[in-house]
Amino acid sequence: MKIMMYGHGGSMNRGCEAIVRSTASIIKEGIGGAQVYLLSDNPHTDQTIAKLDHVYDGSPLPLRKYSYDWLVSSVKNKLFQDESYALGKIHNNIIRHIDNMDVCLSIGGDNYCYGEQPGWYEVNRRVKSQGKKLVLWGCSIGEEDMSPAKLQDLAGYDLILARETLTFEMLQAKGLTNVRLVADPAFTMEKEELALPSGWQEGNTVGLNFSPLVWKRNEASKAAVHELILHILRSTDMAIALTPHVMQEGNNDYEVLQSYYEEYKHTGRVLLLPDHLNAIQYKGYIARMRFFVGARTHATIAAYSNAVPTLVLGYSVKSKGIAKDLFGEEKLVLGIQDISSGDKLKGAFDEMVRDEEALREALRGSVPRLQQMSHRAVQYLAELA
Repeated sequence: MKIMMYGHGGSMNRGCEAIVRSTASIIKEGIGGAQVYLLSDNPHTDQTIAKLDHVYDGSPLPLRKYSYDWLVSSVKNKLFQDESYALGKIHNNIIRHIDNMDVCLSIGGDNYCYGEQPGWYEVNRRVKSQGKKLVLWGCSIGEEDMSPAKLQDLAGYDLILARETLTFEMLQAKGLTNVRLVADPAFTMEKEELALPSGWQEGNTVGLNFSPLVWKRNEASKAAVHELILHILRSTDMAIALTPHVMQEGNNDYEVLQSYYEEYKHTGRVLLLPDHLNAIQYKGYIARMRFFVGARTHATIAAYSNAVPTLVLGYSVKSKGIAKDLFGEEKLVLGIQDISSGDKLKGAFDEMVRDEEALREALRGSVPRLQQMSHRAVQYLAELA
């Protein structure tokens, strides 16, 4: 079986890297002879992912003004409101590989959370028109994200694998019968443990991840995180490891965390992990933390999967759904509005510390079940062949 993964922006987002790494591993483990190919917007960032058979450039191609394709696209759009020609040219780096594949996996787990996606709709139509199997892999979609065009596109998939219960139930309620419940493949990802940096307290370090994505949606959250850092420094003897997980231009965790580091490094209890580690190396550090506070979903999955009590600075359905599947409730997930309040952040942190052993025990019980659900996705995939 030849499998093409697309919808991947590149591994400077370590969460995207975690999806690709773990997906390639569990597919090759579960389907004998499977060949896995990746289409990436930034293929140079994915070269170290060993389980892939090849990485291709899947980046969009701009239509050069006044070129033949630009002129044809303009006429079709103006006269017939038909964007398919233009979208086909823009996404030709993906479309040209479809014919050589058996199954096409759309792996952007939350691509459908960001408005209409006519480019992906067109790619999906091309997949189906060439008689290939089409799978939406490990997705999260909120009720608020749905539209008639999106629902029509989703109905065209041979298989939709929802990575948490809230998405699964919502899509079923919309009448889709091609949906199955699984778990994020990153629950199965391996870790690499590097030497601990100076200032790290073994067994007594809390990780903190924060992102520009959250900060831009709620500017008051930056001050609230300051309050949380001060609270940890004053009320505990723990070290704080500032932990970046996305290093994309304009969306760089490291830049935000560096500003916190500069302010608190004089305490000797705040350290900043480097910005050049890969996903399994970050997971290796997160696995050795006592607690974790994180805005990036896959940084929190790295913590959960190692039974590290975790406070999620949630901003979408995926954070809530994953917590619900782990604990039976949306436990220790603060919504985008909640993190305006330093008091709420501090209160949630104190709750996590108070319930430390109960949280660890709950995760030790539930994570193996979610890992089995991650592998079940491969079984569903194999049944398509």
